[in-house]
Amino acid sequence: MTKTILITGTSSGYGKAAADLFLSRGWNVVATMRRPDPNVFDSDTPRLKVLPLDVTDGASIVAAIDEGVAAFGAIDVLVNNAGIGLASAFEATPDATVREIFETNTFGVFATCRAIIPVMRRQGHGVIVNVTSSATIGPMPLVAVYTASKSAVEGFTESLSYELHPFGIAARLVEPGYGPTTNFTANGGARMAGLIPADYGAFAQACFGKMARYPTPYCTEVEVADAMLAAASDDSRRVRFPAGADTRMLAELRWSTSEEHYIARMRELFDPAGAR
Repeated sequence: MTKTILITGTSSGYGKAAADLFLSRGWNVVATMRRPDPNVFDSDTPRLKVLPLDVTDGASIVAAIDEGVAAFGAIDVLVNNAGIGLASAFEATPDATVREIFETNTFGVFATCRAIIPVMRRQGHGVIVNVTSSATIGPMPLVAVYTASKSAVEGFTESLSYELHPFGIAARLVEPGYGPTTNFTANGGARMAGLIPADYGAFAQACFGKMARYPTPYCTEVEVADAMLAAASDDSRRVRFPAGADTRMLAELRWSTSEEHYIARMRELFDPAGAR
C-alpha cells in the first residue's frame, strides 16, 4: 500500500526538499505550511495535498491531521520540520523572543506529537521524525536559546521512542548541520535585530568568520531530505539520523573522544581565541 507522510514547514528549504523526495518515491504527501501555496510544488499529482498548519495553533494541527487521514486513509509518518532560528547574545535576548523560539521549535513539536499519537496508536503503527540541529551535538556561541529549544526536543524524542515502542510507533531524530543555502537565517533577520550588542561585536564577527571557514562541507537540503527518508523507512530501533558532513563530524567528536579532546576541538572550531 502507498504510505502517507505529513510534513510541517514545507514552503521552502528542508521541508520542500523532503516533500519533493517523498513524492518522487511514490508516497502520498500532506505538505503543510502556515500560509499554503500550492505553487511551491511543480507536481499536480493527487498524491499531494497542501494544507495550512501552524504548529503554535492546536486547532490547525488537528484539522490538518484529520484532513490528511480523510484524504489518504492514514498518516504513516509525521515529520516535524517547521522551525525558526535565532543568533543572539543571551544577555540581550528578551523573554518574549525566548518564548517565541520555544513556542515553535519545542512546544510546537510537542503539540503535533500529542495530536498524532492517538491516530497512530489506533492504526497500530507510525513513525514520528523530529528535526533538530547539529547544535545539539556541538553547541556553539551565540545560539544558546536556539540550541536549548532543539536540545529539549532531543531528550523528548529519545524518551518518547521508548514510551511508544510497545504501540508500534517509532520516534526518531534528524539532525541537520548548518545549511546556509536555506532561508533559515534570512527568515529570522527581523527577530535577531539588536540582539548582538556592540560589546559582543568583535567576538561575534570572529565567530561568524570561523564558521565561514568551517573545515567540512555544509549541509544541503537534499542531505536532510535523504535523512528524513531514511528515518521514515528504517526498520530498526535507531533514533538518531545525522544529516550532512558537519553533523557527522561533530557526532563522532562528541561520542568517540574524551571530554578534554572534545572541548579542545570545539574551541578550535568556534572560539575566536582558539584552543587554550
